Amino acid sequence: MTGNHTATLTLPADDQILITRDFRAPRRLVYRAWTTPELVKRWWCGERGTLDTAEMDFRVGGAWRYVMTANAGFEVAFHGEYREIVPEERIVWTEVFEGAPGMTAEEAEANAAVNTAVFTEKDGVTSLWMLTEVPDRTVRDAIIESGMEGGMQEQMAALEKLAASLTG
Repeated sequence: MTGNHTATLTLPADDQILITRDFRAPRRLVYRAWTTPELVKRWWCGERGTLDTAEMDFRVGGAWRYVMTANAGFEVAFHGEYREIVPEERIVWTEVFEGAPGMTAEEAEANAAVNTAVFTEKDGVTSLWMLTEVPDRTVRDAIIESGMEGGMQEQMAALEKLAASLTG
């Protein structure tokens, strides 16, 4: 039932990354997989490691933190705060890469990305539109150069497979 969809990544402005992708699964199931810690652990790392920690206080003003052990054995951690939640439609959150190369913790916080994900559905296919906004082109380019696109493609494929397998 899952397809060989791929996400499209574009750079609409010097401080933005836009990802769009369709999933062969109902919106409620894609959203549930996106917002349930036990399910996030099953798709968020793609094929690049395991998500050991998925802490989510999923409410406006609530914090989240993910800690991944990469296949090479090192840890990678991200955290942020939920700014807006419209159930099954829209989520806005901040994202900080803990241990960002060349940045102090304070600089990483100051360079936090703001992500907006919008979920829509037509004929059982969910469309995701996700915009990442960062302070400037330097931060945007560092994210792109980190290899994020390959990981994101794996992540989105795993999300589709998981969402399509859910019931309810």
